[in-house]
Amino acid sequence: MTREDIERVLEELSALKCKTRKEVEEARVRFLGKKGEVTALFEEFRTIDKELKKEFGKTLNELKQKAQATIDSLRDSISDDAGAEGPAVDLSMPGESLDLGSRHPVSIVREEIVQIFRKFGFDVAEGPEIEDDYHVFEALNFPPNHPARDMQDTFFVSSGHPNPLLLRTHTSSVQVRTMEKEDVPIRVICPGRVFRNEAISARAHCIFHQVEGLYIDKNVSFADLKQIILLFAREMFGPQTQIRMRPSYFPFTEPSAEVDVSCNICHGKGCNVCKGTGWLEILGCGMVDPNVLKASGIDPDKYSGYAFGMGLERIAMLKWRVNDLRHYFENDMKFLSEFKTSTEV
Repeated sequence: MTREDIERVLEELSALKCKTRKEVEEARVRFLGKKGEVTALFEEFRTIDKELKKEFGKTLNELKQKAQATIDSLRDSISDDAGAEGPAVDLSMPGESLDLGSRHPVSIVREEIVQIFRKFGFDVAEGPEIEDDYHVFEALNFPPNHPARDMQDTFFVSSGHPNPLLLRTHTSSVQVRTMEKEDVPIRVICPGRVFRNEAISARAHCIFHQVEGLYIDKNVSFADLKQIILLFAREMFGPQTQIRMRPSYFPFTEPSAEVDVSCNICHGKGCNVCKGTGWLEILGCGMVDPNVLKASGIDPDKYSGYAFGMGLERIAMLKWRVNDLRHYFENDMKFLSEFKTSTEV
């Protein structure tokens, strides 16, 4: 090793130019790698005379520092978008598509039902999910200790006083509040989440969603109710859909009925979905009981009305042939992604 060897390496470092990170890495290996030029000089340093080691040792350390500083400076001077062979991103390549989320099937059905009834002149009304006993039961003709209260297992938030708080078991409470604060005529639908203390299964859940409707005016008849439900069914399930109405019982309507639609899968011929009957139950309905009108300050001798209610999960199950109610609550991305191509509403 001579001084000329060290000066030659210094000159090469001073003249070093790099345009890419790959070239910087090659320069680092050339000078500071295990077989690099600076490393080789340190290997020769071991063999020189002792009296020269002090002089050459200082010079070699300065050379190594110079080499490291030069490599670091070159690396910092190259922008992050310069890769081993040029830019890290090939701007001519097509972009990567984003995996967008999809609307929940219950939300899709809710909006579709809302839009259908808006065309029929219905407004949308909403109310609190934590309600009092009066608006959920008593104002709807459920007197205290009435057996009909057992039809709905209730989650009570508070108890021990005449008007306890509870999680609403139906959105009929919104209808009561609407009747209390709005003037007749009233034409509203009430979508929302409801709660009942039920065992979770493929056909039942403790949380579900409803849309209930209410129309109050002079001379409203059961024929008006039948017509609005028929129009809704044909908008929702297709123009060939038929309905049938079966007598039923609800404390807040009289007379009351359950409504079935012709099966949109077998078209009335009978299948495993409709259990061979050709019909599928979709909602309950009836004429508003005079006691309900009186409780909200509406004269039943002057006005009449009808009400109906349906479960959104039930409608969605029929619309998309979903066989298990629990799928709506499990956040299974594979299941939810199936609705990306559903009709926009």
